[in-house]
Amino acid sequence: MSHSEESEPGIPQKVESVDEIFVGCKSRVLKDGKNRLAEILSINNRRDPPKFYVHYEDFNKRLDEWITADRLQIDKDVIFPRPKEPEEKKDSKKKKQLQQNKSASPQAAGATPDGGDVMDLDNLNVQGIPNEDISREDEIKKLRTSGSMTQNQNEVARVRNLNKVIMGKYEIEPWYFSPYPIELTDENVVYIDDFSLQYFGSKKQYERYRKKCTLRHPPGNEIYRDDYVSFFEIDGRKQRSWCRNLCLLSKLFLDHKTLYYDVDPFLFYCMTRRDELGHHIVGYFSKEKESADAYNVACILTLPQYQRMGYGRLLIEFSYELSKKEGKVGSPEKPLSDLGLLSYRAYWADTLIKLLVEHGQEITIDEVSSITSMTTTDILHTAKALEMLRFYRGQHVMYLNADVMKRYKKIKNNKRRSVDPDRLVWTPPVFTASQLRFAW
Repeated sequence: MSHSEESEPGIPQKVESVDEIFVGCKSRVLKDGKNRLAEILSINNRRDPPKFYVHYEDFNKRLDEWITADRLQIDKDVIFPRPKEPEEKKDSKKKKQLQQNKSASPQAAGATPDGGDVMDLDNLNVQGIPNEDISREDEIKKLRTSGSMTQNQNEVARVRNLNKVIMGKYEIEPWYFSPYPIELTDENVVYIDDFSLQYFGSKKQYERYRKKCTLRHPPGNEIYRDDYVSFFEIDGRKQRSWCRNLCLLSKLFLDHKTLYYDVDPFLFYCMTRRDELGHHIVGYFSKEKESADAYNVACILTLPQYQRMGYGRLLIEFSYELSKKEGKVGSPEKPLSDLGLLSYRAYWADTLIKLLVEHGQEITIDEVSSITSMTTTDILHTAKALEMLRFYRGQHVMYLNADVMKRYKKIKNNKRRSVDPDRLVWTPPVFTASQLRFAW
Protein backbone atom coordinates (compact mmCIF):
# COMPACT_ATOMS: atom_id res chain seq x y z
CA MET A 1 0.00 0.00 0.00
CA SER A 2 1.41 3.42 -0.96
CA HIS A 3 1.91 6.23 1.50
CA SER A 4 -0.83 8.31 -0.12
CA GLU A 5 -3.37 5.51 0.27
CA GLU A 6 -2.70 4.88 3.95
CA SER A 7 -2.22 8.54 4.90
CA GLU A 8 -4.76 10.33 7.07
CA PRO A 9 -6.31 13.24 5.14
CA GLY A 10 -5.83 16.65 6.70
CA ILE A 11 -3.20 15.41 9.18
CA PRO A 12 0.44 16.47 8.65
CA GLN A 13 2.70 13.49 7.93
CA LYS A 14 6.26 12.79 6.87
CA VAL A 15 7.07 11.42 3.40
CA GLU A 16 10.16 9.65 2.14
CA SER A 17 10.25 11.05 -1.41
CA VAL A 18 8.57 13.62 -3.66
CA ASP A 19 7.04 10.72 -5.62
CA GLU A 20 4.51 10.37 -2.80
CA ILE A 21 3.28 13.94 -3.28
CA PHE A 22 0.32 14.49 -5.62
CA VAL A 23 -2.04 17.30 -6.65
CA GLY A 24 -3.93 18.65 -3.65
CA CYS A 25 -1.17 18.01 -1.12
CA LYS A 26 0.15 20.88 0.96
CA SER A 27 3.85 21.10 1.67
CA ARG A 28 6.38 23.56 2.98
CA VAL A 29 8.19 25.30 0.11
CA LEU A 30 11.35 27.38 0.27
CA LYS A 31 10.54 30.90 -0.97
CA ASP A 32 12.64 34.01 -0.38
CA GLY A 33 14.65 32.18 2.26
CA LYS A 34 11.54 31.17 4.25
CA ASN A 35 9.51 27.96 4.49
CA ARG A 36 5.97 28.76 3.36
CA LEU A 37 2.96 26.46 3.24
CA ALA A 38 1.84 25.88 -0.36
CA GLU A 39 -0.74 23.74 -2.14
CA ILE A 40 0.31 21.63 -5.13
CA LEU A 41 -2.06 22.60 -7.96
CA SER A 42 -0.39 20.74 -10.82
CA ILE A 43 2.57 18.48 -11.59
CA ASN A 44 4.38 18.48 -14.95
CA ASN A 45 6.14 15.15 -15.51
CA ARG A 46 6.73 15.79 -19.21
CA ARG A 47 9.94 17.60 -18.45
CA ASP A 48 13.06 16.49 -16.65
CA PRO A 49 13.26 17.34 -13.82
CA PRO A 50 9.51 17.32 -13.01
CA LYS A 51 7.98 20.64 -11.94
CA PHE A 52 5.31 21.44 -9.36
CA TYR A 53 2.87 24.34 -9.67
CA VAL A 54 2.22 25.78 -6.20
CA HIS A 55 -0.07 28.33 -4.58
CA TYR A 56 1.25 29.93 -1.39
CA GLU A 57 -1.36 30.13 1.38
CA ASP A 58 -2.40 33.69 2.29
CA PHE A 59 -0.65 35.08 -0.81
CA ASN A 60 -2.19 36.52 -3.99
CA LYS A 61 -2.61 34.07 -6.87
CA ARG A 62 -0.32 36.13 -9.06
CA LEU A 63 2.58 34.77 -6.96
CA ASP A 64 1.77 31.16 -7.90
CA GLU A 65 4.71 29.55 -9.69
CA TRP A 66 6.36 26.44 -11.09
CA ILE A 67 9.10 25.07 -8.84
CA THR A 68 11.50 22.12 -8.94
CA ALA A 69 11.43 19.32 -6.36
CA ASP A 70 14.49 20.63 -4.51
CA ARG A 71 12.39 23.51 -3.13
CA LEU A 72 9.82 21.15 -1.57
CA GLN A 73 10.70 20.70 2.10
CA ILE A 74 9.68 17.05 2.40
CA ASP A 75 11.58 16.69 5.68
CA LYS A 76 8.74 18.85 7.07
CA ASP A 77 5.23 17.44 7.39
CA VAL A 78 3.03 17.11 4.28
CA ILE A 79 -0.76 17.54 4.51
CA PHE A 80 -2.73 15.15 2.30
CA PRO A 81 -6.12 16.18 0.83
CA ARG A 82 -9.42 14.60 1.77
CA PRO A 83 -10.64 12.09 -0.85
CA LYS A 84 -13.09 13.49 -3.41
CA GLU A 85 -16.71 12.45 -3.27
CA PRO A 86 -17.56 9.81 -5.93
CA GLU A 87 -19.16 11.27 -9.09
CA GLU A 88 -22.24 9.03 -8.76
CA LYS A 89 -23.03 10.46 -5.33
CA LYS A 90 -22.51 14.00 -6.63
CA ASP A 91 -24.87 13.40 -9.56
CA SER A 92 -27.57 11.89 -7.35
CA LYS A 93 -27.27 14.82 -4.94
CA LYS A 94 -27.59 17.30 -7.81
CA LYS A 95 -30.67 15.51 -9.17
CA LYS A 96 -32.25 15.43 -5.73
CA GLN A 97 -31.51 19.13 -5.21
CA LEU A 98 -32.94 19.95 -8.65
CA GLN A 99 -36.17 18.08 -7.87
CA GLN A 100 -36.47 19.90 -4.54
CA ASN A 101 -35.93 23.27 -6.25
CA LYS A 102 -38.59 22.48 -8.87
CA SER A 103 -41.15 21.49 -6.25
CA ALA A 104 -40.30 24.50 -4.07
CA SER A 105 -40.51 27.10 -6.85
CA PRO A 106 -43.51 27.16 -9.22
CA GLN A 107 -41.67 29.72 -11.40
CA ALA A 108 -38.60 27.53 -11.90
CA ALA A 109 -39.53 26.54 -15.46
CA GLY A 110 -39.54 30.11 -16.69
CA ALA A 111 -36.76 31.47 -14.54
CA THR A 112 -33.97 33.58 -15.97
CA PRO A 113 -30.59 31.81 -16.06
CA ASP A 114 -28.51 32.60 -13.00
CA GLY A 115 -24.77 33.10 -12.67
CA GLY A 116 -24.12 29.38 -13.08
CA ASP A 117 -25.51 29.48 -16.60
CA VAL A 118 -23.27 32.31 -17.73
CA MET A 119 -20.64 30.98 -20.11
CA ASP A 120 -17.04 32.08 -20.07
CA LEU A 121 -14.06 31.41 -22.31
CA ASP A 122 -12.88 28.46 -20.26
CA ASN A 123 -16.19 26.62 -20.74
CA LEU A 124 -16.29 27.28 -24.48
CA ASN A 125 -14.77 24.93 -27.02
CA VAL A 126 -11.90 27.27 -27.77
CA GLN A 127 -8.86 25.75 -29.46
CA GLY A 128 -6.83 23.38 -27.37
CA ILE A 129 -8.91 23.51 -24.18
CA PRO A 130 -10.36 20.10 -23.28
CA ASN A 131 -13.93 20.37 -22.01
CA GLU A 132 -17.46 19.07 -22.35
CA ASP A 133 -19.11 18.75 -25.75
CA ILE A 134 -21.54 21.63 -26.03
CA SER A 135 -23.89 22.02 -28.96
CA ARG A 136 -24.09 25.29 -30.90
CA GLU A 137 -27.62 25.87 -29.57
CA ASP A 138 -26.50 25.30 -25.97
CA GLU A 139 -23.59 27.69 -26.45
CA ILE A 140 -25.92 30.43 -27.64
CA LYS A 141 -28.35 29.74 -24.78
CA LYS A 142 -25.55 29.95 -22.25
CA LEU A 143 -24.05 33.19 -23.56
CA ARG A 144 -23.38 35.92 -21.03
CA THR A 145 -26.35 37.63 -19.42
CA SER A 146 -24.47 40.45 -17.72
CA GLY A 147 -21.04 42.06 -17.82
CA SER A 148 -18.09 39.91 -16.85
CA MET A 149 -18.28 39.37 -13.13
CA THR A 150 -18.22 35.67 -12.32
CA GLN A 151 -14.88 34.25 -11.25
CA ASN A 152 -13.96 31.03 -13.02
CA GLN A 153 -13.55 28.04 -10.71
CA ASN A 154 -12.42 25.59 -13.40
CA GLU A 155 -9.54 23.43 -12.13
CA VAL A 156 -7.55 24.05 -15.33
CA ALA A 157 -7.83 27.79 -14.81
CA ARG A 158 -6.08 27.57 -11.44
CA VAL A 159 -2.74 26.94 -13.15
CA ARG A 160 -0.90 29.71 -14.99
CA ASN A 161 -0.22 28.20 -18.40
CA LEU A 162 2.27 30.62 -20.01
CA ASN A 163 5.75 31.22 -18.58
CA LYS A 164 6.83 34.35 -20.40
CA VAL A 165 5.39 36.77 -22.96
CA ILE A 166 7.39 39.08 -25.22
CA MET A 167 5.35 42.03 -26.47
CA GLY A 168 7.27 44.58 -28.50
CA LYS A 169 10.35 45.53 -26.51
CA TYR A 170 8.93 44.24 -23.22
CA GLU A 171 9.36 40.85 -21.57
CA ILE A 172 6.42 40.13 -19.28
CA GLU A 173 5.70 37.38 -16.75
CA PRO A 174 1.97 36.47 -16.81
CA TRP A 175 0.05 36.35 -13.52
CA TYR A 176 -2.87 34.04 -14.28
CA PHE A 177 -4.29 31.40 -16.61
CA SER A 178 -5.58 32.46 -20.02
CA PRO A 179 -7.06 29.96 -22.51
CA TYR A 180 -4.54 30.35 -25.32
CA PRO A 181 -4.17 27.32 -27.66
CA ILE A 182 -2.68 24.42 -25.72
CA GLU A 183 0.32 24.07 -28.05
CA LEU A 184 1.58 27.45 -26.80
CA THR A 185 1.77 26.20 -23.22
CA ASP A 186 4.78 24.01 -24.05
CA GLU A 187 6.77 27.01 -25.29
CA ASN A 188 9.14 28.85 -22.95
CA VAL A 189 8.24 32.17 -24.59
CA VAL A 190 5.10 33.35 -26.40
CA TYR A 191 5.41 36.33 -28.77
CA ILE A 192 2.48 38.76 -28.98
CA ASP A 193 2.37 41.38 -31.71
CA ASP A 194 2.17 44.91 -30.33
CA PHE A 195 -0.46 46.05 -32.83
CA SER A 196 -2.63 43.09 -33.90
CA LEU A 197 -2.22 41.22 -30.56
CA GLN A 198 -1.77 38.01 -32.59
CA TYR A 199 0.22 35.33 -30.72
CA PHE A 200 3.07 33.04 -31.84
CA GLY A 201 5.04 30.16 -30.35
CA SER A 202 8.34 31.03 -32.04
CA LYS A 203 10.33 34.16 -32.80
CA LYS A 204 10.70 33.14 -36.45
CA GLN A 205 6.92 32.91 -36.93
CA TYR A 206 6.47 36.27 -35.25
CA GLU A 207 9.14 38.03 -37.35
CA ARG A 208 7.72 36.59 -40.58
CA TYR A 209 4.25 37.82 -39.59
CA ARG A 210 5.57 41.25 -38.57
CA LYS A 211 7.03 41.81 -42.06
CA LYS A 212 3.62 41.21 -43.66
CA CYS A 213 1.30 42.91 -41.16
CA THR A 214 0.57 46.56 -41.93
CA LEU A 215 -1.56 47.32 -38.84
CA ARG A 216 0.00 50.10 -36.76
CA HIS A 217 -2.85 51.04 -34.41
CA PRO A 218 -5.99 49.48 -32.87
CA PRO A 219 -8.56 48.78 -35.64
CA GLY A 220 -11.10 51.44 -34.69
CA ASN A 221 -11.79 55.18 -34.66
CA GLU A 222 -9.35 57.51 -32.91
CA ILE A 223 -11.65 59.60 -30.73
CA TYR A 224 -9.08 61.41 -28.59
CA ARG A 225 -5.51 62.63 -29.05
CA ASP A 226 -3.25 64.91 -27.07
CA ASP A 227 0.54 65.19 -26.93
CA TYR A 228 0.72 62.21 -24.55
CA VAL A 229 -1.87 59.53 -25.39
CA SER A 230 -4.59 58.59 -27.88
CA PHE A 231 -7.85 56.69 -27.40
CA PHE A 232 -9.45 54.39 -29.97
CA GLU A 233 -13.02 53.06 -29.94
CA ILE A 234 -13.37 49.48 -31.22
CA ASP A 235 -16.69 47.69 -31.74
CA GLY A 236 -16.48 44.06 -30.61
CA ARG A 237 -18.95 43.02 -33.28
CA LYS A 238 -16.95 44.58 -36.13
CA GLN A 239 -13.48 43.53 -34.91
CA ARG A 240 -14.08 40.16 -33.26
CA SER A 241 -10.64 38.62 -33.81
CA TRP A 242 -8.76 41.65 -32.50
CA CYS A 243 -11.04 42.03 -29.46
CA ARG A 244 -10.78 38.33 -28.63
CA ASN A 245 -7.00 38.61 -28.80
CA LEU A 246 -7.23 41.57 -26.43
CA CYS A 247 -9.38 39.54 -24.02
CA LEU A 248 -6.92 36.63 -24.09
CA LEU A 249 -4.06 39.01 -23.36
CA SER A 250 -5.88 40.77 -20.52
CA LYS A 251 -6.88 37.47 -18.88
CA LEU A 252 -3.16 36.83 -18.22
CA PHE A 253 -3.33 39.72 -15.73
CA LEU A 254 -6.94 39.61 -14.47
CA ASP A 255 -8.15 36.87 -12.14
CA HIS A 256 -11.31 38.41 -10.71
CA LYS A 257 -13.24 38.53 -13.98
CA THR A 258 -14.57 35.78 -16.18
CA LEU A 259 -13.43 36.26 -19.76
CA TYR A 260 -16.21 36.10 -22.32
CA TYR A 261 -15.52 34.83 -25.79
CA ASP A 262 -18.60 36.68 -27.01
CA VAL A 263 -17.25 40.20 -27.58
CA ASP A 264 -20.21 41.46 -29.67
CA PRO A 265 -22.03 43.22 -26.77
CA PHE A 266 -18.99 45.36 -25.92
CA LEU A 267 -17.22 48.50 -27.05
CA PHE A 268 -13.50 48.61 -26.27
CA TYR A 269 -11.69 51.87 -25.53
CA CYS A 270 -7.94 51.44 -25.97
CA MET A 271 -5.36 53.95 -24.78
CA THR A 272 -2.13 54.09 -26.78
CA ARG A 273 1.26 55.79 -26.80
CA ARG A 274 2.73 56.86 -30.14
CA ASP A 275 6.24 56.48 -31.52
CA GLU A 276 7.81 56.16 -34.99
CA LEU A 277 6.51 52.57 -35.30
CA GLY A 278 2.87 53.31 -34.48
CA HIS A 279 0.35 53.29 -31.61
CA HIS A 280 1.29 50.87 -28.81
CA ILE A 281 -1.56 49.76 -26.54
CA VAL A 282 -1.02 50.82 -22.92
CA GLY A 283 -4.36 49.81 -21.42
CA TYR A 284 -8.06 49.64 -22.14
CA PHE A 285 -11.53 49.39 -20.70
CA SER A 286 -14.55 47.68 -22.14
CA LYS A 287 -18.11 48.89 -21.87
CA GLU A 288 -21.43 47.21 -22.56
CA LYS A 289 -23.36 48.70 -25.47
CA GLU A 290 -26.45 48.49 -23.29
CA SER A 291 -25.99 48.05 -19.54
CA ALA A 292 -29.07 47.28 -17.46
CA ASP A 293 -27.14 48.20 -14.30
CA ALA A 294 -25.74 51.54 -15.58
CA TYR A 295 -22.14 50.33 -15.57
CA ASN A 296 -19.78 52.59 -17.50
CA VAL A 297 -16.92 50.05 -17.36
CA ALA A 298 -17.13 46.26 -17.64
CA CYS A 299 -13.42 45.48 -17.50
CA ILE A 300 -10.38 47.74 -17.10
CA LEU A 301 -6.67 47.02 -17.31
CA THR A 302 -3.34 48.78 -17.60
CA LEU A 303 -0.79 46.35 -19.04
CA PRO A 304 1.90 45.45 -16.45
CA GLN A 305 4.75 47.09 -18.38
CA TYR A 306 2.92 50.44 -18.07
CA GLN A 307 1.63 50.20 -14.50
CA ARG A 308 2.53 52.72 -11.78
CA MET A 309 2.89 55.49 -14.38
CA GLY A 310 -0.52 57.15 -13.99
CA TYR A 311 -2.17 55.48 -16.99
CA GLY A 312 -4.80 53.74 -14.85
CA ARG A 313 -6.05 57.11 -13.60
CA LEU A 314 -6.31 58.37 -17.20
CA LEU A 315 -8.39 55.32 -18.17
CA ILE A 316 -10.78 55.89 -15.26
CA GLU A 317 -11.02 59.62 -15.98
CA PHE A 318 -11.71 58.96 -19.66
CA SER A 319 -14.54 56.53 -18.82
CA TYR A 320 -16.23 59.30 -16.81
CA GLU A 321 -15.69 61.83 -19.60
CA LEU A 322 -17.65 59.49 -21.89
CA SER A 323 -20.42 59.25 -19.27
CA LYS A 324 -20.56 63.06 -19.06
CA LYS A 325 -20.87 63.26 -22.84
CA GLU A 326 -23.72 60.73 -22.67
CA GLY A 327 -25.42 62.70 -19.90
CA LYS A 328 -25.44 59.64 -17.63
CA VAL A 329 -24.02 58.57 -14.28
CA GLY A 330 -21.98 55.38 -14.16
CA SER A 331 -19.92 53.06 -12.03
CA PRO A 332 -17.49 50.23 -12.80
CA GLU A 333 -18.79 46.69 -12.74
CA LYS A 334 -17.98 44.80 -9.55
CA PRO A 335 -15.92 43.05 -8.35
CA LEU A 336 -12.84 45.13 -9.08
CA SER A 337 -9.33 43.76 -8.77
CA ASP A 338 -7.32 44.85 -5.73
CA LEU A 339 -5.29 47.28 -7.86
CA GLY A 340 -8.42 48.51 -9.67
CA LEU A 341 -10.26 49.19 -6.42
CA LEU A 342 -7.39 51.27 -5.06
CA SER A 343 -7.24 53.30 -8.29
CA TYR A 344 -11.00 53.98 -8.30
CA ARG A 345 -11.06 54.96 -4.63
CA ALA A 346 -8.23 57.43 -5.20
CA TYR A 347 -9.97 58.90 -8.27
CA TRP A 348 -13.33 59.23 -6.49
CA ALA A 349 -11.73 60.86 -3.45
CA ASP A 350 -9.70 63.38 -5.46
CA THR A 351 -12.65 64.25 -7.71
CA LEU A 352 -15.04 64.75 -4.78
CA ILE A 353 -12.59 66.82 -2.72
CA LYS A 354 -11.62 69.05 -5.66
CA LEU A 355 -15.25 69.73 -6.56
CA LEU A 356 -16.43 70.49 -3.01
CA VAL A 357 -13.51 72.81 -2.18
CA GLU A 358 -13.55 74.72 -5.47
CA HIS A 359 -17.35 74.96 -5.69
CA GLY A 360 -17.36 76.96 -2.45
CA GLN A 361 -21.14 76.87 -1.96
CA GLU A 362 -23.78 74.48 -0.73
CA ILE A 363 -24.29 71.60 -3.12
CA THR A 364 -26.47 68.49 -2.99
CA ILE A 365 -25.36 64.90 -3.57
CA ASP A 366 -27.48 64.79 -6.73
CA GLU A 367 -25.74 67.91 -8.06
CA VAL A 368 -22.32 66.38 -7.36
CA SER A 369 -23.45 63.26 -9.22
CA SER A 370 -24.66 65.30 -12.18
CA ILE A 371 -21.38 67.23 -12.46
CA THR A 372 -19.02 64.26 -12.02
CA SER A 373 -21.15 61.43 -13.50
CA MET A 374 -20.35 59.42 -10.35
CA THR A 375 -23.24 57.50 -8.80
CA THR A 376 -24.66 58.77 -5.50
CA THR A 377 -23.64 55.43 -3.93
CA ASP A 378 -19.99 55.91 -4.91
CA ILE A 379 -20.10 59.51 -3.67
CA LEU A 380 -21.52 58.53 -0.27
CA HIS A 381 -19.07 55.64 0.16
CA THR A 382 -16.19 57.98 -0.68
CA ALA A 383 -17.42 60.68 1.71
CA LYS A 384 -17.77 58.09 4.47
CA ALA A 385 -14.24 56.73 3.85
CA LEU A 386 -12.89 60.29 4.08
CA GLU A 387 -14.87 60.83 7.31
CA MET A 388 -16.67 63.78 5.73
CA LEU A 389 -20.23 62.80 6.69
CA ARG A 390 -21.73 64.55 9.72
CA PHE A 391 -25.25 64.65 11.19
CA TYR A 392 -26.23 68.31 11.52
CA ARG A 393 -29.65 69.76 12.38
CA GLY A 394 -31.51 66.59 11.55
CA GLN A 395 -29.76 65.81 8.28
CA HIS A 396 -26.49 64.43 6.90
CA VAL A 397 -24.00 66.96 5.54
CA MET A 398 -20.51 66.67 4.06
CA TYR A 399 -17.94 68.46 6.16
CA LEU A 400 -14.51 69.55 4.85
CA ASN A 401 -12.23 68.53 7.71
CA ALA A 402 -8.52 69.31 8.12
CA ASP A 403 -7.39 66.04 6.50
CA VAL A 404 -9.55 66.77 3.45
CA MET A 405 -8.08 70.27 3.07
CA LYS A 406 -4.58 68.82 3.44
CA ARG A 407 -5.33 66.34 0.66
CA TYR A 408 -6.71 69.14 -1.53
CA LYS A 409 -3.37 70.97 -1.30
CA LYS A 410 -1.60 67.80 -2.45
CA ILE A 411 -4.02 67.48 -5.38
CA LYS A 412 -3.33 71.08 -6.43
CA ASN A 413 0.44 70.61 -6.20
CA ASN A 414 0.38 67.33 -8.11
CA LYS A 415 1.32 67.79 -11.76
CA ARG A 416 -0.62 64.67 -12.79
CA ARG A 417 -1.69 64.47 -16.43
CA SER A 418 -5.42 64.59 -17.09
CA VAL A 419 -7.87 64.16 -19.94
CA ASP A 420 -8.75 67.33 -21.87
CA PRO A 421 -12.52 67.14 -22.62
CA ASP A 422 -12.10 69.58 -25.54
CA ARG A 423 -9.96 67.04 -27.39
CA LEU A 424 -12.64 64.34 -27.23
CA VAL A 425 -14.23 64.00 -30.68
CA TRP A 426 -17.02 61.54 -30.01
CA THR A 427 -20.75 61.14 -30.34
CA PRO A 428 -22.37 58.47 -28.13
CA PRO A 429 -23.17 55.53 -30.42
CA VAL A 430 -26.80 54.54 -30.89
CA PHE A 431 -27.69 50.92 -31.64
CA THR A 432 -30.87 49.53 -33.16
CA ALA A 433 -32.70 46.58 -31.61
CA SER A 434 -31.28 44.25 -34.27
CA GLN A 435 -27.72 45.46 -33.53
CA LEU A 436 -28.22 44.61 -29.87
CA ARG A 437 -29.21 41.02 -30.66
CA PHE A 438 -26.09 39.02 -29.89
CA ALA A 439 -25.85 35.47 -31.19
CA TRP A 440 -23.49 33.55 -33.41
